[in-house]
Amino acid sequence: MGGHGSANPLDTIKVRMQLKANRPAGEPKLGFIATGTRIAQREGFLALYKGLGAVVTGIVPKMAIRFTSFNTYKTLLANKETGVTSTLGVFFAGLGAGTTEAVVVVTPMEVVKIRLQAQRHSLSDPLDVPKYRSPAHAVYTIVKEEGFGTLWKGVSLTALRQATNQAANFTTYQELKKRVEAYQGGDLQSWQHMTLGLISGAMGPLCNNPIDTIKTRIQRTQSKAGETAWSRIRTCVVQILQNEGYSAFYKGLTPRLLRVAPGNAVTFTVYEFVAKRLDLIKASSKQTEEQLKTRDAEY
Repeated sequence: MGGHGSANPLDTIKVRMQLKANRPAGEPKLGFIATGTRIAQREGFLALYKGLGAVVTGIVPKMAIRFTSFNTYKTLLANKETGVTSTLGVFFAGLGAGTTEAVVVVTPMEVVKIRLQAQRHSLSDPLDVPKYRSPAHAVYTIVKEEGFGTLWKGVSLTALRQATNQAANFTTYQELKKRVEAYQGGDLQSWQHMTLGLISGAMGPLCNNPIDTIKTRIQRTQSKAGETAWSRIRTCVVQILQNEGYSAFYKGLTPRLLRVAPGNAVTFTVYEFVAKRLDLIKASSKQTEEQLKTRDAEY
């Protein structure tokens, strides 16, 4: 949670960069540092933390669903005789885990977060009242004005982003881990898990930033009457290409990399630490159980 909280400004900057469709004539292109500085100057420093409540609320169930579903799919895809999951199996397990977390928790969390982050109001001015005052108020307003289903707006793109994220993430991490363990002939240390997590965490953003940009723009706006999910995606893609060019699909890539990769490094380090401790507890319990059985047999 702490990692996501400290990295929230990068996510807010990323969203603002992706939502900025056109620059006025003569206005210079803003990088992520200049974008963050402008937000802080015009709206107050705390504006960089807009949407944090939605992130904190969703992060624990998201991570629980991600690793539980990944291990479940990985087991189902394992070789029945050896119990080993192939690289392709790990890839598909990652796809499944990303899709599952997107449908269950990530999509509504993203819709609420983006609506809060997109509001350009000053947090230091009590008279500047935003449309959405908090995550709970945002959920209430969205459901009241647009319907409950709007919380899952852009679910197909979110699922595609999360699926490709986790497929690339888990496959890269597992393969690198396997090779490093084989090279050094033993378990990895914490700093090695962190390094591999950093590398694997960068794979998703590098592969799917165009999907993330389209998703962000669609989830920001209210739907028009008669629009379908496909027509919204098609319209968004055409508008970006016509008005901004192909490079616009990669807006916000730098802050996204700076947020996702370190966060993934911490996540895998903690996951490996906890998994190792649980294995030790399980092994100790099994040993104690066997000792008790042996003692009972002697009597």
